[in-house]
Amino acid sequence: MSIDIKIRNGFNLNLNGEANKILSESERSKTFALKPTDFFCLKPKLLVREADKVKKGTPLFFSKNNPRIHFVSPVAGEILAISRGQKRKILEVVISSQKNNNDSVKFKTTNFKNFSADEIKDILLKSGSWPFILQRPYGIIAQPEDKPVAIYISTYSTSPLDVDFDFILKNKKEDFQLGLSILSKLTHTLYLTVDSNFPSFFEKFKDASILKVKGPHPAGNIGVQIHNHKPISPGEKVWTVKPEDVSNIGSLFKNGEFCSDRTVAVVGPTVKNPQYFTSKIGTSISSILKKIEVDKSKECRLINGDVYSGKTTDIDGYLSYSNNLLTIIPEGKDYRMFGWLPFKDNFIPSISKTSFSRFLNKRKLEVSTNLNGEERAMVVTGEMEKVFPMDIFPMQLIKACLNQDIERMEALGIYEVVPEDFGLIDFSSSSKIEAQEIIKKGIELIINEES
Repeated sequence: MSIDIKIRNGFNLNLNGEANKILSESERSKTFALKPTDFFCLKPKLLVREADKVKKGTPLFFSKNNPRIHFVSPVAGEILAISRGQKRKILEVVISSQKNNNDSVKFKTTNFKNFSADEIKDILLKSGSWPFILQRPYGIIAQPEDKPVAIYISTYSTSPLDVDFDFILKNKKEDFQLGLSILSKLTHTLYLTVDSNFPSFFEKFKDASILKVKGPHPAGNIGVQIHNHKPISPGEKVWTVKPEDVSNIGSLFKNGEFCSDRTVAVVGPTVKNPQYFTSKIGTSISSILKKIEVDKSKECRLINGDVYSGKTTDIDGYLSYSNNLLTIIPEGKDYRMFGWLPFKDNFIPSISKTSFSRFLNKRKLEVSTNLNGEERAMVVTGEMEKVFPMDIFPMQLIKACLNQDIERMEALGIYEVVPEDFGLIDFSSSSKIEAQEIIKKGIELIINEES
């Protein structure tokens, strides 16, 4: 079997608590929320007020940088609250929804096979489905005026306890194929990446070039795949779409209404029955967890996403816009006496050869929020390069971002990366730095300089 993308540098963190192949419907959420903070560098402008009635697909806010890009309600209901932060920054728009309210904004898509690229873009923009499409560089929402050199869709997941897209989309093959056909009209080349070790139904789809990927995490990161396949040249734009959002786009053109389906895996070592749930974009965390049993003897942390790049949330929070994963891990409040000693109580996830777990990585381990050390100076040891599978010097790039040296950041490859590509460095680096946050601020600096 030929392998198109082979990654050698990296590390697979083998954790306990992977989701069983069980798909259930989550409890109906009474409230849903759309959060502008889920979209990198978005400046929103509100279109609704509290107590307004909305249908599924009604625009709630739009991007100030491009008013054509609308963000719509995932359900029909009423605007319950608009939460704001400092300087009146919009944090979330909360919608209350009744079970029998299925009113939707309708679009004429019956003749979609004959639509031009501009007509497809117009439907995606007006329906609120355009935010499913992200752009590299930067990892921001794509600009509809651009012409991408390629669109990448990755079904290969390597993050700890990540979802199985073969399982999630096994009943949505028709919508997924339709989504691929629609997206293929927006670019010359559409790439679909799959796991080279496990043949799947994704390899049988039309209108996409199949790329087989092999390697440890972060081989599943779409930015790593693009870099190792066809690195982005200056001035080029590449678009990316998540697999379930491809299916949602297909559903839009088949049914003529915005599709807000979201399948969520609840995972983690403290979850007694980790499994998958069907839900909607922005559903409440509490509604998903009603059918989940958690070890109550431990204080836990809820994470919107994986343990590397997810965001901390709570039981009263809401599912992030593009998130398929909810991770629950113990809070790390325990102290290991003489924990710095080699082989001393060292059965914790680690890539260090002084830890027993490094040699027993096939055994599923538990993880907590313990840092297992404090922040230290960055020293040139080569440890970052061992887990970073790009032709980029990660430590030098991090330092350039800290110094806000834009010219050096550009020379070192800032256009090739997004924060999540540094998730494994956050875990493995002995300096305990927040590399993802540093890279995020570096990208924001460049975007602000360009605007």
